[in-house]
Order: sequence, then C-alpha cells, then structure tokens
Amino acid sequence: MNDRAPQAVDRQLPTDEARDLISLVREMVRRDIAPATAEEEEAGRFPRETFTRLSEAGLLGLPYPVEYGGGDQPYEVYLQVLEELAAARLTVGLGVSVHTLACHALAAFGTDEQRAAHLPAMTGGGLLGAYGLSEPAAGSDAASLRTRARRDGDDWVIDGSKAWITHGGIADFYTVMARTGEEGPRGITAFLVPGDAPGLSAAAPERKMGMKGSPTAQIHLDGVRVGDDRRLGAEGQGFAVALAALDSGRLGIAACATGVAQAALDAALEYASGRRQFGRPIADFQGLRFLLADMATQVEAGRALYLAAARLRDAGLPFSRQAAMAKLFCTDAAMKVTTDAVQVLGGYGYTADFPAERLMREAKVLQIVEGTNQIQRMVIARHLAGPESR
Repeated sequence: MNDRAPQAVDRQLPTDEARDLISLVREMVRRDIAPATAEEEEAGRFPRETFTRLSEAGLLGLPYPVEYGGGDQPYEVYLQVLEELAAARLTVGLGVSVHTLACHALAAFGTDEQRAAHLPAMTGGGLLGAYGLSEPAAGSDAASLRTRARRDGDDWVIDGSKAWITHGGIADFYTVMARTGEEGPRGITAFLVPGDAPGLSAAAPERKMGMKGSPTAQIHLDGVRVGDDRRLGAEGQGFAVALAALDSGRLGIAACATGVAQAALDAALEYASGRRQFGRPIADFQGLRFLLADMATQVEAGRALYLAAARLRDAGLPFSRQAAMAKLFCTDAAMKVTTDAVQVLGGYGYTADFPAERLMREAKVLQIVEGTNQIQRMVIARHLAGPESR
C-alpha cells in the first residue's frame, strides 16, 4: 500500500496540450516515482535521477518562456503538475517548486542577456536550483538578513550564511539575497551564484521529522566571488525580487499540500473500503463516512482556492492576498486531512507499513516553509485592513 501511485483526480484543464501534460506526469509517477517512495524516504535518498528525467521531459521550467527552454504553461497548469508529483512523493513535488522559485528572479528581473546565458540550462539542461533568503537569525524577518556582498572592481564578494536551504549542498545554482547597502529591505540585492563557486560550502543536512529524502542544509559563503553580470535586478531591489518570488512560491506550496492531502484521502478510502469489522466494511459506518466526507471537502476546497489564485496570476492581476490565503488554507487542510487519515487507519495508521504516518509528518513542514502560516495571516490582514499602526 505504501508504493501505489495516487488516485487520478478529474481535472479541468484549459487545453489539449495541458491534458497531455498531465497524462505524461501521471505515467512518470506510476512508473518512476511512486514505486520507490516509501523505501527511498525511509533511507533518506535524494532522487537526483528523477529530477534529471523531469528536466529531460521539460517539467522543470513549465511556467517560463519557451524561447528560454521553458514550457510556456500557465500557472493554473503548472500547479496541477506539482500536485500530481507531491501526491506521489513530496520530496519531488516540493523540489520542483523550489527549483521554479530559484529560477524566478532571473526570469522576471534578469536582462535578456542574462536569461539567454543561464535560463535554458536551468529549465531544461539538467540543473537543479536552490533559493537562499532565510538565515540562522533571519527567518520570518527576512529583511534583517546579514549576508553581505561588497563591490570589488567588476565583481561582488559575498560573505555570510543561509539556513533551511532545500537542496543545500547539492544544488547547481543558488539565488542568493545579500545586503549591499543600508539596513532594512532597501539594502538587499539578488545574485545568481554557481553551486561550485569557490568559497561556497554546505553544512551537514538537518535531521528532519519528514521529507528525509530532501536535503535541507545551511550554506556558507566565504569570500564567494561573482561578476556583476550575475546581479539580478538593480542594486537594492533584492527584497522586492524575493517577495515577488514568494507570492508565486506560496502557490507552489499550496498545490503540494493539496497533493499530500489527496494522497492521504486516497489511502484512507482504500483502507476503509477493504477493512471489515462487525461483518461489513468500516466505510459503511456513519461516523467514518462523515470523516471521509469532511476530508474530501477540505481537499476540493484547497484545490479550488489555489487554482483561483493561479488564474489571477495568469491574467496579470494582483494575487498576493489570494496566494497567502491558498498557502494558509491548503497547508492547514493537509495537516488536518493527514491526521484524520491516521485515525481512519487506526493502529495501522501509526505504523510505517502504511503511508498515512509519513504523509502526516510531511504535511507539518508545509505550514512552516515559505512563510509560516502566522505570517500568511499577517499578509492577508495587511491587504484587508492596511498596515498595523504602531
């Protein structure tokens, strides 16, 4: 039961191309990802070969322009791909989301020359990216980061540490935010740093509750030198670059959370339909049927919320508030649905022989990454009521 592909979800997709894309993803999940998920997560193995295959299939650059190796797909479609991947293995779904986030600064704020030089390899050349904003003492308060970049002729020299970096130590490139000027958000600049740059190193991966196959580590930059041609956007624009990326990244987390919740619902439904007590399947008992109905409603509501936000983004309309709402709701729903799935399976839900306990552990991190859910509430309230008075 641990190694089954997730149940197919009926999707409303805008084009035949999008439907073919989802079919391709489902075949890759069935053949390459789902069968090994339980074993590889328990062993803590990162599936780099899976990301290579995703890159070869054009799935690491879906929302980016085709002239730079991307797929030119709307976010509405890209997010549904993420959901399918995360339902099979969150390490893969979240990894694709983080890679897409790491490409955002270059795609949105880089020059035409920078995009032509770097983006094709990032979207379809087998490279894997990471995003360097958080620091040991600057998490939710990202504007207080201390990593510093100073001018040295035509180069920048970067010193500092970044924390909680997904793909830390294995990424081929890092989008790094560093202070180049005054304190606060106006003094931050974005840089594209090669993963093999001299002076860049990674600490031992964190020992985590879940997602053991996905390395999360601090990275240290000790005199890392990059040319000015790797500065993304204007000097001092880095915090705006970071926030723009996070709005889109939060939708990625919402889609991944919905995938995890869907996988938990599938596992609960399968178990409840096959497990018999008192002469009939436990799915016949009203108390359990109502629990399953609530779980399904949470999944559907989350999916509708993240897709509505994605359609705003695709239309070029403001979507920051809706992205925060989607991230908040979908990740809270994933935590609730996975917890309920463990309850449906009873004692078996608490064992590693069934996927429910792994999904429950994985769901927890989604309430934390890319802005805790407390931060999402602050963002939503700021849009509704304006900045709080001081």
